[in-house]
Amino acid sequence: MSPQERSTTVAWFHCFSGIAGDMTLGALVDAGAGLDEVRGMCERLPVSGWALEAEPVLRTGIGGTKIHVVAEATTVVRTASHIVGLVEEARLPERVRRRALATFEALAVAEGHLHRRPPSQVHFHEVGGIDAIIDVVGSCAAMEVLGIDELVFSPVANGTGTVRAAHGLMPIPVPAVTELLRGAPTYSLDLNVELTTPTGAALAAALATDWGPMPDMVVRDVGFGAGTAELGERPNLLQVVVGERAAAAERGQPVVLVEVNVDDVTGETLAHAVEELLSAGAHDAWLSPILMKKGRPAHTVSALCEPALVADLVEVLRTETGSMGVRAQTLERWPFARSAEHVTVDGLAVRLKVGRGRVKVEHDDAVAVARRTGRPLREVVFLAEAAWRGDDGGAEPAAVRRLPTPGTVDEGGGHDHSHDHHLGHDDGDVTPDDAG
Repeated sequence: MSPQERSTTVAWFHCFSGIAGDMTLGALVDAGAGLDEVRGMCERLPVSGWALEAEPVLRTGIGGTKIHVVAEATTVVRTASHIVGLVEEARLPERVRRRALATFEALAVAEGHLHRRPPSQVHFHEVGGIDAIIDVVGSCAAMEVLGIDELVFSPVANGTGTVRAAHGLMPIPVPAVTELLRGAPTYSLDLNVELTTPTGAALAAALATDWGPMPDMVVRDVGFGAGTAELGERPNLLQVVVGERAAAAERGQPVVLVEVNVDDVTGETLAHAVEELLSAGAHDAWLSPILMKKGRPAHTVSALCEPALVADLVEVLRTETGSMGVRAQTLERWPFARSAEHVTVDGLAVRLKVGRGRVKVEHDDAVAVARRTGRPLREVVFLAEAAWRGDDGGAEPAAVRRLPTPGTVDEGGGHDHSHDHHLGHDDGDVTPDDAG
């Protein structure tokens, strides 16, 4: 089956100065997510006493958006199950709800592992504050406003040193961050500041569909979310790039192309090498004329094979061409459906490959029939194709019969020596030149 593609909106987060919840929301708002729409979704949460504001700022000359969640001071410490209840009660759009719950679940699992208790019983301190809740739900709401389908994150930068938290002095990165980023690409910068927070790490860990460099896309929007600290020459920003890309094509069958360039091998040896490659199991093998350095005419010997046969074909190329090296690359192929059928021409079997909209006569069979009957090769090919198509209006000519199954002998048992069916003898006959 050929590749099929559809459009997908992807957001790539460049975490070169870490990631935090407010930076994520700020980057998405800076990229075009309407603050009023985001605020409207957050207001569905059954909590009050907060305000969401966006401030345009500069970080080392780069413009970005700094998000402020202004909330009343409170001593409330929420559990993971309490926050899940708030999100469920809010009646958020399905994808917003799902993403927010996944983020809080990742936080609960990480904290539960660290504190040796079930995730549902984990007490959120900093993360349980209303500002962190708005950061998470607001980020997920902004993703929905921008229509983001997939999220890709770069390797995540962390600082070093220590930071004071509810549990006391903590190392940087804090234990929750390292637990959340288990299995994700990350690295450390020599900066005594918390670059990545648990909320930011949870958003990345829970929502990433992939990690790595910016994927192929047609860029639509770019935004920068600002952190609070000044980092000297490093901009304390999280970059997001939003665009459209073609989803990964349907994967084909993996194959390996092995090749060698030779300029000191005879044509007879090259032909033999191709035969040996095919005998060793190559799907296909061929020669291509090339011009090498110093203007020397040469050939590339190529073969396409299954990955499991690479070693065998490399050995064939080495022994048959005498080359000092072989190169290879992995490719994909999409073979189309085909079937093998048989017809007879003058009582002799001829094999055909039949695909959608095309029939191809096996050359070797056609040559054998041409030699046995004295017919021109192109006439044999035409007769075989005509037999398969039934061009005679339903009654097959005496010289041409279709075999019902491979290996079945025609009941007539022999050649039709009368050769009454000749091409072009009557005005109504179809000649080989008319055969499409």
